[in-house]
Amino acid sequence: MADLKLTDVGKAYGGTVEVLRDINLDIKAGELIVFVGPSGCGKSTLLRMIAGLEKITAGTFEIDGAVMNDVPPSQRGIAMVFQSYALYPHMTVRENMSFALRIAKKGQQEIDKAVENAARILQLTEYLDRLPKALSGGQRQRVAIGRAIVRDPKVYLFDEPLSNLDAALRVATRIEIAQLKESMPDSTMIYVTHDQVEAMTLATRIVVLANKGIAQVGTPLELYETPQNEFVAQFIGSPAMNLLAGEVVETGETTVVRVESGKGLIRSNVPTHPEDKGLAVNVGIRPEDMVAAEGEDYAFADTVSIVEALGEVTQLYFDAPSSSKDTDTVIAKLPGIHADLRGQQMKLTANPAKVHLFADGKSLLYRT
Repeated sequence: MADLKLTDVGKAYGGTVEVLRDINLDIKAGELIVFVGPSGCGKSTLLRMIAGLEKITAGTFEIDGAVMNDVPPSQRGIAMVFQSYALYPHMTVRENMSFALRIAKKGQQEIDKAVENAARILQLTEYLDRLPKALSGGQRQRVAIGRAIVRDPKVYLFDEPLSNLDAALRVATRIEIAQLKESMPDSTMIYVTHDQVEAMTLATRIVVLANKGIAQVGTPLELYETPQNEFVAQFIGSPAMNLLAGEVVETGETTVVRVESGKGLIRSNVPTHPEDKGLAVNVGIRPEDMVAAEGEDYAFADTVSIVEALGEVTQLYFDAPSSSKDTDTVIAKLPGIHADLRGQQMKLTANPAKVHLFADGKSLLYRT
């Protein structure tokens, strides 16, 4: 187990092409930290900087108080599981898992004990004498994880380890990784993924990366329930949060906003000040928080253009414009089956406790 600290860490190529800047992050021993963000945001680059595979061009990286910037990867006490299994096809599972220990000239008794322990944790004992070609994709990924476990590192790094698996195997292997963490509670793990379901279900805390830096750090539910900005609000959650342009018309502990689309009124428990009256805001409502409304208290009124009946839920698409640059329509996610709503006019609102308010891209909850 180990504590990690990144202070003002940055990465630039050729001194001019900046990829990351001002990364400040404290990772406590025993945490499973997940890096998420859009493609090209630098999450894999940051993981490789921690591993020592990429040079840190600004700031400092510490493990248990010791600066690691110039320490070779092999001396950092880190094991990495890559997107590709990278198993030796001519070696058995046992030989693949023990290879690093044999190279390090460990004793045979120590090697056998480490391999058998890792195989037990990963439920690979009966496969130790098989070649990789005789394993499923999920089993091969477990062997790659086992190869990291036998080294007994201070920190485990996972770089999108499930991206090569099909949907069913992803779910099964994700559960296995969660169980692995439960069986190794003192192990510090950092996990990179673009899949927010993996992030929400595995993470102790999530680090959302965007615009060359950190957009927000928090537990999965903190990011879901109280996003600090519009980017995090829309990145976490599927479908993405609806953003509707509006104007504050009443302030106080309960804020009333007149929404431009449909001219409806909606209430939010986000507090505002008297000087906020007339403030232009984006009203954020998650599709799953929308409910049918009556009277003037509604987010918007519009015709249902598309119905996706998924069984346990029904997704409704409206032509009402969203304030989001990435979303052209408003989406509502209703429990149960509502296949007969296409073409009908509906008014929708949300519980004031579920209504977010953003101004200039930032949540009003986090104003100083």
